[in-house]
Amino acid sequence: MKRIAILGSTGSIGVQALDVIRANPESFELEVITAHSNADLLVKQALEFKPNTVVIAREDLYEQVQEALGREDIKVYAGSKALCSVVEMGTVDMVLTAMVGYAGLLPTIHAIKAGKQIALANKETLVVAGQLITNLAKEYGVNIYPVDSEHSAIFQCLAGEFHNPIEKIILTASGGPFRGRAAAELAEVTKAQALKHPNWDMGAKITIDSASLMNKGLEVIEAKWLFGLKNEQIDVVVHPQSIIHSLVQFEDGSIKAQMGLPDMKLPIQYALGYPQRLRSDFPRFSFLDYPQLTFEQPDLETFRNLQLAFDAMERGGNMPCILNAANEVAVSAFLRDEVGFLQMSDIIESCMAKVTYIANPSYDDYVSTDEEARKQATVLLNK
Repeated sequence: MKRIAILGSTGSIGVQALDVIRANPESFELEVITAHSNADLLVKQALEFKPNTVVIAREDLYEQVQEALGREDIKVYAGSKALCSVVEMGTVDMVLTAMVGYAGLLPTIHAIKAGKQIALANKETLVVAGQLITNLAKEYGVNIYPVDSEHSAIFQCLAGEFHNPIEKIILTASGGPFRGRAAAELAEVTKAQALKHPNWDMGAKITIDSASLMNKGLEVIEAKWLFGLKNEQIDVVVHPQSIIHSLVQFEDGSIKAQMGLPDMKLPIQYALGYPQRLRSDFPRFSFLDYPQLTFEQPDLETFRNLQLAFDAMERGGNMPCILNAANEVAVSAFLRDEVGFLQMSDIIESCMAKVTYIANPSYDDYVSTDEEARKQATVLLNK
Protein backbone atom coordinates (compact mmCIF):
# COMPACT_ATOMS: atom_id res chain seq x y z
CA MET A 1 0.00 0.00 0.00
CA LYS A 2 1.61 3.25 -1.18
CA ARG A 3 0.55 6.43 0.57
CA ILE A 4 0.22 9.19 -2.02
CA ALA A 5 0.29 12.99 -1.90
CA ILE A 6 -1.07 14.72 -5.01
CA LEU A 7 0.04 18.30 -5.57
CA GLY A 8 -2.58 19.71 -7.92
CA SER A 9 -5.41 17.22 -7.46
CA THR A 10 -8.00 19.40 -9.22
CA GLY A 11 -6.08 19.69 -12.49
CA SER A 12 -6.27 17.30 -15.43
CA ILE A 13 -3.45 15.02 -14.20
CA GLY A 14 -4.64 15.16 -10.59
CA VAL A 15 -8.21 14.20 -11.51
CA GLN A 16 -7.00 11.27 -13.60
CA ALA A 17 -4.63 10.19 -10.82
CA LEU A 18 -7.62 10.03 -8.49
CA ASP A 19 -9.34 7.81 -11.05
CA VAL A 20 -6.35 5.46 -10.82
CA ILE A 21 -6.38 5.49 -7.01
CA ARG A 22 -10.15 4.97 -6.96
CA ALA A 23 -9.74 1.88 -9.18
CA ASN A 24 -6.89 0.45 -7.06
CA PRO A 25 -7.88 0.82 -3.39
CA GLU A 26 -5.77 -2.19 -2.44
CA SER A 27 -2.60 -0.53 -3.84
CA PHE A 28 -2.90 3.16 -2.93
CA GLU A 29 -4.00 5.30 -0.01
CA LEU A 30 -4.51 9.03 -0.51
CA GLU A 31 -2.80 11.07 2.21
CA VAL A 32 -2.66 14.61 0.81
CA ILE A 33 -4.43 16.59 -1.90
CA THR A 34 -3.80 20.21 -2.83
CA ALA A 35 -5.25 22.80 -5.19
CA HIS A 36 -4.43 26.36 -6.16
CA SER A 37 -7.92 27.87 -6.29
CA ASN A 38 -10.53 25.25 -7.23
CA ALA A 39 -11.90 25.02 -3.70
CA ASP A 40 -15.21 23.41 -4.68
CA LEU A 41 -13.61 20.45 -6.44
CA LEU A 42 -10.97 20.10 -3.72
CA VAL A 43 -13.71 19.80 -1.09
CA LYS A 44 -15.61 17.27 -3.21
CA GLN A 45 -12.44 15.16 -3.58
CA ALA A 46 -11.72 15.39 0.15
CA LEU A 47 -15.20 14.25 1.07
CA GLU A 48 -14.86 11.20 -1.18
CA PHE A 49 -11.30 10.10 -0.41
CA LYS A 50 -10.98 11.32 3.21
CA PRO A 51 -7.26 12.22 2.99
CA ASN A 52 -5.23 13.07 6.07
CA THR A 53 -4.55 16.62 4.87
CA VAL A 54 -5.87 19.16 2.36
CA VAL A 55 -4.09 22.35 1.23
CA ILE A 56 -5.60 25.26 -0.69
CA ALA A 57 -2.81 27.48 -1.99
CA ARG A 58 -4.92 30.64 -2.13
CA GLU A 59 -5.13 31.76 1.47
CA ASP A 60 -8.32 33.76 0.90
CA LEU A 61 -10.13 30.45 0.23
CA TYR A 62 -9.04 28.80 3.48
CA GLU A 63 -12.22 29.56 5.43
CA GLN A 64 -14.40 28.18 2.63
CA VAL A 65 -12.52 24.86 2.59
CA GLN A 66 -12.23 24.69 6.38
CA GLU A 67 -15.94 25.28 6.84
CA ALA A 68 -16.90 22.66 4.24
CA LEU A 69 -14.66 20.04 5.86
CA GLY A 70 -15.14 21.10 9.49
CA ARG A 71 -17.02 17.95 10.46
CA GLU A 72 -14.44 15.64 8.85
CA ASP A 73 -11.25 14.31 10.42
CA ILE A 74 -9.17 16.16 7.80
CA LYS A 75 -6.50 18.77 8.46
CA VAL A 76 -6.87 21.90 6.33
CA TYR A 77 -4.03 24.32 5.55
CA ALA A 78 -3.49 27.20 3.16
CA GLY A 79 -0.62 28.97 1.42
CA SER A 80 2.58 28.12 -0.44
CA LYS A 81 4.50 27.27 2.73
CA ALA A 82 1.93 24.61 3.58
CA LEU A 83 2.49 23.00 0.18
CA CYS A 84 6.16 22.57 1.05
CA SER A 85 5.41 21.25 4.54
CA VAL A 86 2.82 18.59 3.69
CA VAL A 87 5.15 16.75 1.29
CA GLU A 88 7.48 16.15 4.25
CA MET A 89 4.83 14.29 6.28
CA GLY A 90 5.94 10.91 7.61
CA THR A 91 2.74 9.31 6.35
CA VAL A 92 3.58 10.09 2.69
CA ASP A 93 5.53 7.57 0.58
CA MET A 94 5.25 9.15 -2.88
CA VAL A 95 4.51 12.67 -4.10
CA LEU A 96 2.79 13.16 -7.45
CA THR A 97 3.71 16.68 -8.57
CA ALA A 98 0.84 17.59 -10.88
CA MET A 99 0.98 21.35 -10.35
CA VAL A 100 1.35 23.44 -13.49
CA GLY A 101 4.40 25.61 -14.09
CA TYR A 102 7.22 27.06 -12.01
CA ALA A 103 5.12 26.80 -8.83
CA GLY A 104 5.91 23.08 -8.65
CA LEU A 105 9.66 23.58 -8.18
CA LEU A 106 9.94 24.40 -4.47
CA PRO A 107 7.50 21.74 -3.19
CA THR A 108 9.36 19.15 -5.27
CA ILE A 109 12.66 20.21 -3.71
CA HIS A 110 11.14 19.82 -0.23
CA ALA A 111 9.76 16.38 -1.12
CA ILE A 112 13.14 15.19 -2.40
CA LYS A 113 14.94 16.47 0.70
CA ALA A 114 12.38 14.58 2.79
CA GLY A 115 13.29 11.37 0.93
CA LYS A 116 9.95 10.97 -0.84
CA GLN A 117 9.76 9.16 -4.15
CA ILE A 118 8.59 11.50 -6.92
CA ALA A 119 6.06 10.86 -9.68
CA LEU A 120 6.80 13.88 -11.88
CA ALA A 121 4.09 15.41 -14.04
CA ASN A 122 5.39 18.96 -13.53
CA LYS A 123 7.93 19.10 -16.36
CA GLU A 124 8.80 22.71 -15.55
CA THR A 125 10.66 21.52 -12.43
CA LEU A 126 13.34 19.88 -14.56
CA VAL A 127 13.18 22.54 -17.28
CA VAL A 128 13.90 25.32 -14.80
CA ALA A 129 16.38 23.57 -12.51
CA GLY A 130 17.32 20.22 -14.02
CA GLN A 131 20.88 20.16 -12.69
CA LEU A 132 19.78 21.11 -9.18
CA ILE A 133 16.93 18.57 -9.06
CA THR A 134 18.94 15.64 -10.41
CA ASN A 135 21.80 16.37 -8.02
CA LEU A 136 19.37 16.50 -5.07
CA ALA A 137 17.72 13.25 -6.15
CA LYS A 138 21.11 11.51 -6.17
CA GLU A 139 22.10 13.04 -2.84
CA TYR A 140 18.90 11.95 -1.07
CA GLY A 141 18.50 8.60 -2.85
CA VAL A 142 15.19 9.56 -4.43
CA ASN A 143 13.81 8.08 -7.64
CA ILE A 144 11.96 10.31 -10.08
CA TYR A 145 9.32 8.43 -12.06
CA PRO A 146 8.13 10.28 -15.18
CA VAL A 147 4.40 10.80 -15.72
CA ASP A 148 4.46 12.60 -19.08
CA SER A 149 3.43 10.01 -21.66
CA GLU A 150 6.59 10.56 -23.71
CA HIS A 151 8.98 10.19 -20.79
CA SER A 152 7.02 7.28 -19.39
CA ALA A 153 7.42 5.64 -22.79
CA ILE A 154 11.20 6.14 -22.69
CA PHE A 155 11.30 4.81 -19.12
CA GLN A 156 9.31 1.73 -20.13
CA CYS A 157 11.54 1.12 -23.15
CA LEU A 158 14.59 1.21 -20.87
CA ALA A 159 13.24 -1.48 -18.53
CA GLY A 160 15.87 -4.22 -18.54
CA GLU A 161 18.19 -2.03 -20.66
CA PHE A 162 19.70 0.28 -18.04
CA HIS A 163 23.14 -1.28 -18.58
CA ASN A 164 22.96 -0.66 -22.35
CA PRO A 165 24.02 2.81 -23.57
CA ILE A 166 21.40 4.89 -25.39
CA GLU A 167 22.34 6.14 -28.83
CA LYS A 168 19.40 8.53 -28.95
CA ILE A 169 15.78 8.95 -27.93
CA ILE A 170 12.98 10.10 -30.20
CA LEU A 171 10.12 12.02 -28.62
CA THR A 172 6.90 11.94 -30.60
CA ALA A 173 4.64 14.97 -31.00
CA SER A 174 1.08 14.97 -32.27
CA GLY A 175 1.68 18.29 -34.01
CA GLY A 176 -1.29 19.80 -32.20
CA PRO A 177 -4.40 21.32 -33.82
CA PHE A 178 -2.41 23.47 -36.27
CA ARG A 179 -0.09 20.84 -37.80
CA GLY A 180 0.68 21.75 -41.40
CA ARG A 181 -0.58 25.32 -41.09
CA ALA A 182 1.48 28.19 -42.51
CA ALA A 183 2.60 31.09 -40.34
CA ALA A 184 0.12 33.43 -42.06
CA GLU A 185 -2.75 31.18 -40.96
CA LEU A 186 -1.46 30.96 -37.39
CA ALA A 187 -1.51 34.73 -37.07
CA GLU A 188 -5.30 34.60 -37.05
CA VAL A 189 -6.00 31.57 -34.84
CA THR A 190 -8.16 32.00 -31.76
CA LYS A 191 -7.92 30.74 -28.22
CA ALA A 192 -10.89 28.45 -28.83
CA GLN A 193 -9.17 26.87 -31.82
CA ALA A 194 -5.90 26.40 -29.93
CA LEU A 195 -7.68 24.68 -27.05
CA LYS A 196 -9.08 21.93 -29.33
CA HIS A 197 -6.34 19.30 -29.20
CA PRO A 198 -6.96 16.45 -31.69
CA ASN A 199 -5.87 13.60 -29.39
CA TRP A 200 -5.32 14.55 -25.76
CA ASP A 201 -7.56 15.93 -23.02
CA MET A 202 -5.35 18.30 -21.02
CA GLY A 203 -5.47 21.51 -19.02
CA ALA A 204 -5.58 24.88 -20.80
CA LYS A 205 -1.90 25.83 -20.32
CA ILE A 206 -0.54 22.49 -21.54
CA THR A 207 -2.98 22.44 -24.46
CA ILE A 208 -1.77 25.85 -25.67
CA ASP A 209 1.84 24.70 -25.21
CA SER A 210 1.03 21.67 -27.33
CA ALA A 211 -0.49 23.83 -30.06
CA SER A 212 2.67 25.98 -30.19
CA LEU A 213 5.00 22.94 -29.81
CA MET A 214 6.45 24.54 -26.67
CA ASN A 215 5.22 21.53 -24.73
CA LYS A 216 7.48 19.34 -26.83
CA GLY A 217 10.34 21.77 -26.31
CA LEU A 218 9.90 21.58 -22.54
CA GLU A 219 9.79 17.78 -22.80
CA VAL A 220 13.09 17.79 -24.72
CA ILE A 221 14.78 19.64 -21.85
CA GLU A 222 13.08 17.42 -19.27
CA ALA A 223 14.29 14.29 -21.08
CA LYS A 224 17.89 15.52 -21.00
CA TRP A 225 17.85 15.52 -17.20
CA LEU A 226 15.63 12.52 -16.60
CA PHE A 227 17.78 10.20 -18.66
CA GLY A 228 21.19 11.86 -18.41
CA LEU A 229 21.48 12.59 -22.13
CA LYS A 230 23.59 14.87 -24.25
CA ASN A 231 21.73 17.48 -26.28
CA GLU A 232 22.49 15.74 -29.57
CA GLN A 233 20.93 12.48 -28.32
CA ILE A 234 17.38 13.89 -28.38
CA ASP A 235 15.23 14.03 -31.51
CA VAL A 236 11.59 14.98 -32.10
CA VAL A 237 9.30 13.52 -34.76
CA VAL A 238 5.69 14.45 -35.45
CA HIS A 239 3.36 11.44 -35.18
CA PRO A 240 -0.23 12.65 -35.66
CA GLN A 241 -1.95 9.49 -34.40
CA SER A 242 -0.30 9.67 -30.91
CA ILE A 243 -0.07 5.87 -30.69
CA ILE A 244 3.72 5.54 -30.43
CA HIS A 245 4.48 7.64 -27.38
CA SER A 246 8.27 7.72 -27.86
CA LEU A 247 11.21 5.56 -28.89
CA VAL A 248 14.72 4.61 -27.77
CA GLN A 249 17.51 3.70 -30.18
CA PHE A 250 20.43 1.69 -28.77
CA GLU A 251 24.03 1.52 -29.94
CA ASP A 252 23.38 -1.61 -32.02
CA GLY A 253 20.80 0.31 -34.05
CA SER A 254 17.78 -1.45 -32.55
CA ILE A 255 14.78 0.74 -31.67
CA LYS A 256 12.21 0.10 -28.95
CA ALA A 257 8.87 1.91 -29.00
CA GLN A 258 6.10 2.07 -26.40
CA MET A 259 2.59 2.13 -27.85
CA GLY A 260 -0.95 2.61 -26.65
CA LEU A 261 -4.02 4.77 -26.97
CA PRO A 262 -3.61 8.42 -25.91
CA ASP A 263 -4.78 8.13 -22.29
CA MET A 264 -2.83 9.78 -19.46
CA LYS A 265 -4.15 7.34 -16.87
CA LEU A 266 -1.79 4.67 -18.19
CA PRO A 267 1.50 6.56 -17.53
CA ILE A 268 0.08 7.86 -14.24
CA GLN A 269 -0.70 4.33 -13.09
CA TYR A 270 2.68 3.05 -14.28
CA ALA A 271 4.51 5.71 -12.27
CA LEU A 272 2.44 5.24 -9.11
CA GLY A 273 2.57 1.45 -9.25
CA TYR A 274 6.16 0.94 -10.42
CA PRO A 275 7.73 -1.61 -10.55
CA GLN A 276 4.41 -3.45 -10.85
CA ARG A 277 2.11 -3.17 -13.84
CA LEU A 278 -1.32 -3.01 -12.26
CA ARG A 279 -4.29 -4.53 -14.05
CA SER A 280 -6.58 -1.94 -15.63
CA ASP A 281 -9.78 -1.71 -17.63
CA PHE A 282 -8.39 1.04 -19.89
CA PRO A 283 -9.42 0.75 -23.58
CA ARG A 284 -7.07 -1.48 -25.55
CA PHE A 285 -5.20 -0.47 -28.70
CA SER A 286 -5.86 -2.41 -31.90
CA PHE A 287 -3.73 -2.17 -35.03
CA LEU A 288 -6.89 -2.72 -37.08
CA ASP A 289 -8.23 0.61 -35.80
CA TYR A 290 -5.00 2.35 -36.87
CA PRO A 291 -3.87 0.69 -40.12
CA GLN A 292 -1.47 3.56 -40.82
CA LEU A 293 0.98 5.22 -38.45
CA THR A 294 2.69 8.23 -40.02
CA PHE A 295 5.69 10.39 -39.14
CA GLU A 296 7.08 13.73 -40.29
CA GLN A 297 9.64 16.33 -39.37
CA PRO A 298 8.49 19.19 -37.10
CA ASP A 299 8.28 22.60 -38.78
CA LEU A 300 10.76 24.58 -36.67
CA GLU A 301 10.38 27.76 -38.71
CA THR A 302 6.63 28.05 -38.30
CA PHE A 303 6.51 26.61 -34.78
CA ARG A 304 9.45 28.57 -33.42
CA ASN A 305 8.91 27.63 -29.79
CA LEU A 306 10.39 24.17 -30.32
CA GLN A 307 13.54 25.70 -31.82
CA LEU A 308 13.72 28.21 -28.96
CA ALA A 309 13.61 25.32 -26.49
CA PHE A 310 16.45 23.54 -28.32
CA ASP A 311 18.40 26.83 -28.24
CA ALA A 312 17.78 27.25 -24.51
CA MET A 313 18.94 23.69 -23.81
CA GLU A 314 22.08 24.26 -25.88
CA ARG A 315 22.91 27.48 -24.01
CA GLY A 316 22.22 25.86 -20.64
CA GLY A 317 22.59 27.70 -17.35
CA ASN A 318 19.47 29.67 -16.48
CA MET A 319 18.34 30.01 -20.10
CA PRO A 320 15.66 27.27 -19.84
CA CYS A 321 14.37 29.07 -16.74
CA ILE A 322 14.06 32.27 -18.79
CA LEU A 323 12.30 30.35 -21.58
CA ASN A 324 9.82 28.82 -19.15
CA ALA A 325 8.98 32.03 -17.29
CA ALA A 326 8.46 34.01 -20.49
CA ASN A 327 6.31 31.24 -21.92
CA GLU A 328 4.11 31.09 -18.81
CA VAL A 329 3.46 34.83 -19.05
CA ALA A 330 2.84 34.66 -22.81
CA VAL A 331 0.44 31.72 -22.59
CA SER A 332 -1.49 33.38 -19.77
CA ALA A 333 -1.82 36.52 -21.89
CA PHE A 334 -2.95 34.48 -24.90
CA LEU A 335 -5.63 32.80 -22.79
CA ARG A 336 -6.83 36.30 -21.81
CA ASP A 337 -6.92 37.31 -25.50
CA GLU A 338 -4.23 39.92 -24.89
CA VAL A 339 -1.65 38.59 -27.36
CA GLY A 340 -1.70 36.73 -30.67
CA PHE A 341 -0.60 33.12 -31.15
CA LEU A 342 2.61 33.98 -33.02
CA GLN A 343 3.45 36.86 -30.69
CA MET A 344 4.07 34.39 -27.89
CA SER A 345 7.26 33.28 -29.63
CA ASP A 346 8.35 36.91 -30.10
CA ILE A 347 8.01 37.56 -26.37
CA ILE A 348 9.94 34.42 -25.42
CA GLU A 349 12.75 35.10 -27.89
CA SER A 350 13.09 38.70 -26.71
CA CYS A 351 13.28 37.63 -23.07
CA MET A 352 15.96 35.07 -23.90
CA ALA A 353 18.00 37.89 -25.43
CA LYS A 354 17.44 40.48 -22.69
CA VAL A 355 17.24 38.70 -19.31
CA THR A 356 20.51 38.28 -17.41
CA TYR A 357 22.25 35.02 -18.33
CA ILE A 358 23.89 32.94 -15.56
CA ALA A 359 26.02 29.98 -16.59
CA ASN A 360 26.01 28.14 -13.24
CA PRO A 361 22.88 29.21 -11.36
CA SER A 362 22.03 28.45 -7.73
CA TYR A 363 18.47 28.03 -6.46
CA ASP A 364 18.38 31.74 -5.55
CA ASP A 365 19.52 32.54 -9.10
CA TYR A 366 16.59 30.56 -10.50
CA VAL A 367 14.21 32.51 -8.27
CA SER A 368 15.61 35.87 -9.38
CA THR A 369 15.74 34.76 -13.03
CA ASP A 370 12.11 33.70 -12.97
CA GLU A 371 11.13 37.05 -11.48
CA GLU A 372 13.21 39.07 -13.95
CA ALA A 373 11.93 37.12 -16.96
CA ARG A 374 8.30 37.56 -15.92
CA LYS A 375 8.81 41.30 -15.48
CA GLN A 376 10.47 41.56 -18.89
CA ALA A 377 7.72 39.54 -20.56
CA THR A 378 5.07 41.74 -18.94
CA VAL A 379 6.83 44.87 -20.18
CA LEU A 380 6.83 43.45 -23.71
CA LEU A 381 3.12 42.64 -23.45
CA ASN A 382 2.30 46.21 -22.53
CA LYS A 383 4.23 47.83 -25.38
